[in-house]
Amino acid sequence: MAAWESMVCRRNPAADLRRLRSDSVSERPLSVLFLCTGNSARSILAERLLDHLGRGRFRGYSAGSHPKGAVHPRALELLGRMRLPTEGLRSKGWDEFAAPGAVPLDVVITVCDDAAGEICPVWPGGPATAHWGIEDPASAAGSDAERRRAFERAYRTLEQRIRAFVELPVESLDPAQLRERIGAIGRMRDDPGA
Repeated sequence: MAAWESMVCRRNPAADLRRLRSDSVSERPLSVLFLCTGNSARSILAERLLDHLGRGRFRGYSAGSHPKGAVHPRALELLGRMRLPTEGLRSKGWDEFAAPGAVPLDVVITVCDDAAGEICPVWPGGPATAHWGIEDPASAAGSDAERRRAFERAYRTLEQRIRAFVELPVESLDPAQLRERIGAIGRMRDDPGA
């Protein structure tokens, strides 16, 4: 087990995704929380991509350990160019999803190495956790065009991984298999032509 896996979000092993096989989950979309530090770019892009590519089977959420308080303008501009809705997107803290009465989470995925190394809240229900490290486009330097390309690279990587994720037969995988398959997606090599 990689070091980040032990820290990526402590969970209750006894709960181990029992909800994935329960009737209540089969009647609702699989809830996936994408985490990063600032919740202004990568996790926001992932949230909206999953909502779009999941076609009602999945519901994306995003949060940060230290939210910036605003969605990065380049993330909003890119989503607009991709014809994905931006309304309702906001930068928020992860405590919102660990509070009593919060949305029940089935999967939690960190998309930045900083968040993967932090001790996350204990998520109710013991969701599966994985790490999909993606370079932070918000910290890209260089010309305007170079910074725009950094956002496009992050978007393409997320799109590739989320497409693979939504193709998983989640209903037929046991908790260990599901964790392994989601983790393997995070280790996929990026397709430079994607």
